[in-house]
Amino acid sequence: MAPWWQNAVFYQVYPRSFHDANGDGVGDLPGLLARLNHFTMLGVDALWISPVFRSPMADFGYDVSDYTAIDPLFGTLADFDALLAAAHARGLRIVLDLVPNHTSDQHAWFVESRSSRDNPHRDWYIWRDPAPDGGPPNNWLSYFGGPAWTLDPASGQYYLHNFAPEQPELNYRNPAVKQAMFAQIRFWLDRGVDGFRIDVIDRMLKHPDLPDNPPDPNWREGDNPVWRLRRVHSENADGIHALIAEMGDVFRAYPDRVSIGEIAYSTDPAFIASFRGTPERPEIDMPFNFAPLMLPWSAEAVRAFVDAYDAAVPGPGANYVIGNHDQDRVATRRGPEQARVAAMLLLTLRGAAFIYQGEELGLTNGEVAREHFRDPQGINTGFSRDPCRTPFHWDDSHNAGFSECDTPWLPVAANYRTHNVLAELDDSRSFLQLYRQLIALRRAEPALAEGRYRSVDAPEGVFLYAREHDHQRLWMALNFTAQPQTVALPDADAQVVLSTLLDRAGETAGGLLTLRPGEGVIVRARPAGA
Repeated sequence: MAPWWQNAVFYQVYPRSFHDANGDGVGDLPGLLARLNHFTMLGVDALWISPVFRSPMADFGYDVSDYTAIDPLFGTLADFDALLAAAHARGLRIVLDLVPNHTSDQHAWFVESRSSRDNPHRDWYIWRDPAPDGGPPNNWLSYFGGPAWTLDPASGQYYLHNFAPEQPELNYRNPAVKQAMFAQIRFWLDRGVDGFRIDVIDRMLKHPDLPDNPPDPNWREGDNPVWRLRRVHSENADGIHALIAEMGDVFRAYPDRVSIGEIAYSTDPAFIASFRGTPERPEIDMPFNFAPLMLPWSAEAVRAFVDAYDAAVPGPGANYVIGNHDQDRVATRRGPEQARVAAMLLLTLRGAAFIYQGEELGLTNGEVAREHFRDPQGINTGFSRDPCRTPFHWDDSHNAGFSECDTPWLPVAANYRTHNVLAELDDSRSFLQLYRQLIALRRAEPALAEGRYRSVDAPEGVFLYAREHDHQRLWMALNFTAQPQTVALPDADAQVVLSTLLDRAGETAGGLLTLRPGEGVIVRARPAGA
């Protein structure tokens, strides 16, 4: 039997920005519970909830001080249990966000580690003496700007943090660290959680000798300074696949659970697929496929990647991502027409699909002035993730129905009066209706639920592919250009099922299909004799 997650639609909830139930300006678990009907209306299968564990919030939950407690900002453990039970009652799975690469500097493990050089927890983190000149031990850079090392004056050593100084890196070459983290995972799996999305899973091991990283020859002045060096020694070191396989064993001991790994953003199908492991030694169920975020947005580039990726991941584990809490929103990156094309691509390819909250409304980045940045990456480098994290739009009331407070943690985007759930439910051609229809079609059509994928040649700028199951065949024709296109369909007798503009259902294709600028169309081939 195929695993439940193989073709599931996952919805990423960024809880700080989803719905604020207590009026403090920050979204919370009771707010998420109050809005569960949104997900059943949309038709998704599972919720991936960004971190809600206890945290000082130096990186908004990605700095965990207690992996087995809910942060009071989001609610209580009882609130989480109520959410889990209510979601399961609706047929929704719950996937939590695990951050195993580093902890908060306020975690009890690090408090012990920095207390003295001979503390039993000292080797749970990566400490080194200063360089001969007194500076950091090597040239590694933090993703959030500046050196990846901070000096601890009390002990005279530096500790490693590839992110904020408040996020010290764990030392997974110490077996005790592995077992301690595996115990945190079991705590939640025993509680009934359906799996974890695992943050920066490939960065858990560093080169044991900590050599300098080499310069990146492609970096230019004006680029984000954190990419000045190639991170060849500070992550993805030898032994990482064995470590991930051990972590995967924890999940495999529980039935029907899923492990989803955030790996380095790559357009190399072989690299992405490698983190699935082998049949003899499996690793994680789904290494995230971020290629649609990185590829040139052209039919030719996307087709070449999908062809190669589909071949590299022939069974469970295939997945596609078009947006998340770290990237500009897809409607900002591609524009509204191509954001609809991206949605059709996402929800008609083989494998699991991941929707970031707000994509189903066509939300664009919010407006956050630099002086109001909250993101540590933005504060330090100017490249902020805040604009893609602004509050969700429920209606056209105060703060878009997100919160009753005067000033939410981030400002609501200016277009909330037209781009909100209530308005789009009343608009038969809205983004929300497109997502609902795509997800419903994905559930109803065997060709989309479990069919094979193949692409065929099409005019320049058009990606034409089929999903096939038994005698059923659906064609997807996606126009990546701003000009009309005419496509010769391999099946002369066909009928339009769905257009990204939601106005052509039932139209006869007749072997030639005309696409408007930036339009995607799904066509059903009529079986011979039908």
